[in-house]
Amino acid sequence: MASAAEQMAANISLANFAKATDLKKRLWFTLGALIVFRLLSFVPLPGIDPRSLQALFDTTKGGVLDFFNMFSGGSLQRMSIIAVGVMPYITASIVVQLATSMSPTLGALKKEGETGRKKLNQYTRYGTVFLCAIQGYFISVGLEGWGQGSTGSAVIDPGLAFRLSTVITLIGGTMFLMWLGEQITSRGIGNGVSLIIMAGIVAQLPTSLSQIFEGGRTGTMPAFEIIAILLLTAALVLGICFMERAQRRVLIQYPKRQTARGQMQAERSHLPLKINTAGVIPPIFASSLLLMPLTIAQFAGNRVQGESRWGDLIITITQWLQHGAPLYMALYAGGIIFFCFFYTAVVFNPEETAENLKRYGGFIPGIRPGKRTEEYLDYVLTRITVVGAAYLTIICLVPEFLIAKAGINFRLGGTSLLIVVNVTMDTVTQIQSHLIAHQYGDLIKKAKLKGGIRR
Repeated sequence: MASAAEQMAANISLANFAKATDLKKRLWFTLGALIVFRLLSFVPLPGIDPRSLQALFDTTKGGVLDFFNMFSGGSLQRMSIIAVGVMPYITASIVVQLATSMSPTLGALKKEGETGRKKLNQYTRYGTVFLCAIQGYFISVGLEGWGQGSTGSAVIDPGLAFRLSTVITLIGGTMFLMWLGEQITSRGIGNGVSLIIMAGIVAQLPTSLSQIFEGGRTGTMPAFEIIAILLLTAALVLGICFMERAQRRVLIQYPKRQTARGQMQAERSHLPLKINTAGVIPPIFASSLLLMPLTIAQFAGNRVQGESRWGDLIITITQWLQHGAPLYMALYAGGIIFFCFFYTAVVFNPEETAENLKRYGGFIPGIRPGKRTEEYLDYVLTRITVVGAAYLTIICLVPEFLIAKAGINFRLGGTSLLIVVNVTMDTVTQIQSHLIAHQYGDLIKKAKLKGGIRR
């Protein structure tokens, strides 16, 4: 019965889609912003030789640069003005959130409301510029030394001017993407930064699929491997959809109240706790913390390779931390698990929830209101977060491990699928919310018109 009602509501909402003018404006704005993002990914940095860069990038396929390139939508491979993407912004936001939880001063800023939030956003922007400047400098230095004596340098005129222009351009590109993501969030549909990351991943999907089918056509990839990849992808999508909808419902009961007929009736409701409360944030945060230093080490290693012990050490570290290597997998899994618990603690406060329940007279059957309710909610949340962290770790690492061991050149792994499916589900949910709000708005207007006629 419930599913039929939901389907009927969805049909009514879709029927009113043409009348939802504000929603259509938001969708067009989001689409236009993503088109701008894709166009910028084809604008190269000044002073870059595209042919030499492509030849050099082909020698590092399958490494960490290939994985970073997937998140940037091919911008790193083309060395565009948005080559570093939004990863510095994400890393800066992680640092600010960690500092907020550990510093009493920043914690007090967070409690000040809109003023404190603007101040923390300002700190995040400063951190983004700083991290992007460091990353841009090492990229420019690495590009100057990349390929010297072999296929030719990717830089036409190396020197201080090239390094300075590269740093300034990359900072400007990242700050523009950050601003574009904020505009999508406020004036469009969905989370802007997540949509930008998803757009970059989806842009690489045709290339990955064409490589698979081309391998099947030429015989370099057996047919059973292609079928296995497609089946694994379908199973991952179904598993992600199921786990993202999974909830642990905590029964909430309110005191008995007298109804219109004079009967005493107790009200019951449920507090839904998602199994994956943190959503797609832990893989994005863990990827950002790993990919930024690895990218710096990769380009720095290209510059100092063979010149000193430090150069050989950097090359060795990047080999240990290559995409699919055991150490990389261990650090990635640890980052996902840590950010699962950390971000869940940020978005859900058991103490505040218990206090609100007590204020409105609600209680959990068998649990005393107040401190005991807070402890119970914390206990339940910890248990389901363990399940959510295990789910995210399996989804993100198992496909990557299988692809790395099988030697398959297919970059759309578990992390990419998780981001695409999760962001798509969140965006569709927001679209449905706008449609329902528009539908109720029309009903209220009709009711007011009828009320005016009766007078």
